[in-house]
Amino acid sequence: MSDVGTLIERVGTLILGPIVSLLFALATLYFLWGATKFIMNVDNEQAKEEGKNSMIYGVVGMFIMVAAYTLVKIIAKTVIGG
Repeated sequence: MSDVGTLIERVGTLILGPIVSLLFALATLYFLWGATKFIMNVDNEQAKEEGKNSMIYGVVGMFIMVAAYTLVKIIAKTVIGG
């Protein structure tokens, strides 16, 4: 394996992987916060709307994190080979 391939693999494993995992966890918590807000405020339309928006943004954030992780893996496989 070349030095560039090793560097890319290490950056992906040691830096990007944990960052993406942390951001995914935060997006999941944001989704759960929105779901809780939505359920707890059945009678308050404004709070329900805020909860719904939080759930939508949480799902979008999770999708972006999965896409970013997949893209990093594809690039690493392309550069490193195999």
